Amino acid sequence: MATLTDGLKEWNNVSGHDRVKRQLSVSSDSKLLDEDIREETKVILRPRKPPRPKSEVLLNQGTDHRRTKRYSAFGGDSPFGKSEAYIKLEQLGEGSYATVYKGFSNLQNQVVALKEIRLQEEEGAPFTAIREASLLKELKHANIVTLHDIVHTRETLTFVFEYVHTDLSQYLERHSGGLDPRNVRLFLFQLLRGLSYCHKRLVLHRDVKPQNLLISEIGELKLADFGLARAKSVPSHTYSHEVVTLWYRPPDVLLGSTEYSTSLDMWGVGCIFVEMITGMAIFPGVRDTYDQLDKIFKVLGTPTEEDWTGVTRLPGYKLHRIGQYKPRRLGLCWPRLHDVVNGEAMASALLQLDPLKRLGAEEAMTHRYFDGLPRKLLELPDEVNVISRSVDYLVLAPIQNAASARCSFMRLVMGERDADSAYTI
Repeated sequence: MATLTDGLKEWNNVSGHDRVKRQLSVSSDSKLLDEDIREETKVILRPRKPPRPKSEVLLNQGTDHRRTKRYSAFGGDSPFGKSEAYIKLEQLGEGSYATVYKGFSNLQNQVVALKEIRLQEEEGAPFTAIREASLLKELKHANIVTLHDIVHTRETLTFVFEYVHTDLSQYLERHSGGLDPRNVRLFLFQLLRGLSYCHKRLVLHRDVKPQNLLISEIGELKLADFGLARAKSVPSHTYSHEVVTLWYRPPDVLLGSTEYSTSLDMWGVGCIFVEMITGMAIFPGVRDTYDQLDKIFKVLGTPTEEDWTGVTRLPGYKLHRIGQYKPRRLGLCWPRLHDVVNGEAMASALLQLDPLKRLGAEEAMTHRYFDGLPRKLLELPDEVNVISRSVDYLVLAPIQNAASARCSFMRLVMGERDADSAYTI
């Protein structure tokens, strides 16, 4: 039987993606998908062949009884992987193919997030779900949301995630006018730390936006929603330009480039950085890609071959659709950048029109903007979060217990409005 990796390779061949050197795969010990779903996935990945009959895809061979066994993502007879292990508490949100619930794990006696994906008999699991599971099973980092379990039934595929209090979008709404500069610095450092981990493993997130950045009660930031992420070779010459929410989409992608690399995510980081400081989205396009480009070029200037080699050859570079503007200093456009030491310098390094000039995640972590943070934070193990270490370095009074540590940290670092209400969502 062909594996999921084989299917992906065949799919890339059909699509002409012959330059992709690294393929997505589910780890060898994974039982994410049972044999029936593997067959169904193979159907999806081979569009030139007719679909298999439902009897082959959804039923056991030689029997009329439906499959009732639920497989664990962790293998064997583990108690994980069973729907009865989790209780739905309330709906948190709904998307085009999934609904997210707040839930409770009877196995771990803790609150979890349940992302329930509806399966279609003819189509099976959405490929974005397969991609997200494949990547998250391999990405283990304090600034990336943890995938605890996967539950597969006939009707649904449920991802069990750690429960995180809110997301950056909601947090910004609660604290209009921009965040405390100390919070911005810690949030940005954690975002860069998570992306650096991904980029070193040749993984692009491809949808960096505030809604996909989760914020815990003590200020931990975690990357989430890897449905658009890709494992890739660097640089890539094969991917669609229809990625990333419009407001956070870089100009090279807006102009139709499909030759992008880790710089794709870094443009979104720059947009989010300034948004945290100002409290407003900085390039809120409302109509189409050219409206979005117009908002960008009004600030950064219309690019030419002199400052961005090859820009005029991009498919979307049409002079009759693009306004001609001169670049402006970011501090003049967003004066609050002047209130942050080296804030304008950091924003300028991230918001470069030419993707080759855009600052990378690992390099950005050593930017002088972070001079006020302990240098030892750069040496933390992947699984250790920044906040626990930051408390030790930033709180002057001795910390007696976890509760007082969180309270002291919130008063000293999480300076929105007042400490007692900063994380009351």
